[in-house]
Amino acid sequence: MNWNTICHIDDIIPGTGVCAKVNDAHVAIFRPLNNEQLFALSNIDPFAEASVMSRGLLGEKDGEFYVASPLLKQRFNLATGQCLDDDSVTLPCYQIRTLNGQVQIAG
Repeated sequence: MNWNTICHIDDIIPGTGVCAKVNDAHVAIFRPLNNEQLFALSNIDPFAEASVMSRGLLGEKDGEFYVASPLLKQRFNLATGQCLDDDSVTLPCYQIRTLNGQVQIAG
C-alpha cells in the first residue's frame, strides 16, 4: 500500500478539518476536539456537488463524531461516511494514519 504524507499533525487545529488532494481525489481530513483519532472522507458534498466538506462543522452524538456540510447542513459520520440525514447517501472514506507526527493517507 502506498501512503501519501499530507502534513504534520500539529498543522490541523483540533476541532477542524483540512483538504488535501490525493492523486485525483479531494480528501477532507478531520481532527475532532478531545480526540486523537483522525478521519478522512471525500471533500465533495454529494448534495451540493462542491468541494467543501473540510469546512464543515464537527459534532458528536452518542459517542460518534460527524461533520455537517457547510452548505446544506447534512451530517456525515466521520468513521463510516454514512449520511445521518439520508440513509441512501455515503461519502467515500480513506485510510489515514499518523507516523512520526506526519499525517498520511493511503492512495
